[in-house]
Amino acid sequence: MSRQNYTFTSESVSEGHPDKVCDRISDAVLDAFLAEEPEARVAAETFATTNRVVIGGEVGLSDKDKLTDYMGRIEQIARDCIKDIGYEQDKFHWNTCEITNLLHEQSAHIAQGVDAAGNKDEGAGDQGIMFGFATNETSALMPAPIQYSHAILRRLAEVRKSGAEPALGPDAKSQLSVIYQDGKPVGVSSVVLSTQHLDESLSSADIRAIVEPYIVEVLPEGWLTDATQWHVNPTGKFVIGGPDGDAGLTGRKIIVDTYGGAAPHGGGAFSGKDPTKVDRSAAYAARYLAKNVVAAGMADKCTIQLSYAIGVSEPLSIYADTHGTGDVAPQDIEKAIRQTMSLTPRGIREHLQLNKPIYQRTAAYGHFGREPDADGGFSWEKTNLVEALKKAV
Repeated sequence: MSRQNYTFTSESVSEGHPDKVCDRISDAVLDAFLAEEPEARVAAETFATTNRVVIGGEVGLSDKDKLTDYMGRIEQIARDCIKDIGYEQDKFHWNTCEITNLLHEQSAHIAQGVDAAGNKDEGAGDQGIMFGFATNETSALMPAPIQYSHAILRRLAEVRKSGAEPALGPDAKSQLSVIYQDGKPVGVSSVVLSTQHLDESLSSADIRAIVEPYIVEVLPEGWLTDATQWHVNPTGKFVIGGPDGDAGLTGRKIIVDTYGGAAPHGGGAFSGKDPTKVDRSAAYAARYLAKNVVAAGMADKCTIQLSYAIGVSEPLSIYADTHGTGDVAPQDIEKAIRQTMSLTPRGIREHLQLNKPIYQRTAAYGHFGREPDADGGFSWEKTNLVEALKKAV
């Protein structure tokens, strides 16, 4: 039996964190290509440092003339992202930093293995394993530590951008240590919050006075007590932030992007990759399946693993684990999954309607535990497979 009484910690980083700046730009490039052609192929990577952003990788459109045209838009896409995040520092400013575009056309050798042709269905874009997870400890069916770590930074970004808290800068990190009793989250033993600030005269105590009301607002009532330890800007001043303070790279925050370490991770990053690439789309599908299993009342907690081989359309394996909390045997859940959803790359994309420009919004504050959007964003958070799964077991 798993432990019931323990403390578990997860962290989040803001949209202004150097790695998240890069994730945002990579996903904005992806959205631009998908807006032009739903079947566009994109594998965009971004690197950022002092006064410089470098974008590289592979892209593909069926119309080669349009591909050339879109290559010319990349610089402005990057500047728009940096401006929206809020960087106007001397050594990292949206209007003056140097943007280098090294994107090139997709390899024909990769395309021939992935694309559908004749009687061959579209294959997976790479080999790999993908995990999805859900737990009923929060209303979003997400682990509490990562869900609330995201919520804190999302709220601070809102008040920063609205002008309510002009002293805050774009770069920030949060970390929550959540107390579990009888397997359920009941409180917070420590709060760690480091945030960039634009006024050099502000002390750690001053920053705590700014952020504490918003943290109290976000966390469930009673979770913060006199025993909770607070570490707000524990190293002192944090004025130089973003890529000027530390280099950033797409795909370095895969645990922040998923379940905060509360569940396995297959190792693949998401941002900048179009949905033919199963390390993104199949991870979304696995979350969708795990969430629907929990929403259906089949288990309090569920992990789903999918595996693929490059150029092969059907998954090599489907694995379910309900961590001893299930009312339905894991092998029956696996059988039900096969009956209720096609897990080929095309099947996933069509079921979740992933061939849309919906990815830039995923680049910060988590890919999971978000409300589905009317335009199809976060479709993998829907619980519309519940009845089909129930019928299949």
